[in-house]
Amino acid sequence: MMKTNVNKSFTMEYDYIIVQSVLTNERGKHGPIHIKPLPGQDPYDENMYVQCSKTMSNDYPVGTKFRIKAKIVYPENKRPFISTHYTWAFDIVED
Repeated sequence: MMKTNVNKSFTMEYDYIIVQSVLTNERGKHGPIHIKPLPGQDPYDENMYVQCSKTMSNDYPVGTKFRIKAKIVYPENKRPFISTHYTWAFDIVED
């Protein structure tokens, strides 16, 4: 009998959401500036990690808001996170 490796991670469709760069003391992530979703965008919780282009945290000042196309990824036995492809365009959101 042949066994197949099936990824059981649940993913959803992509949505456009607003995220912001923030300075954080969280350990285990890549650098002190993280990208977090703004509150009020259910199911995108403001405490979720955003996997995205480093350009957003490296090339723009802390506090910059971006509009991205993203989805929540639910990896097996890990915390859900928000993902957008690092090559996708994003918009700067002015207040």
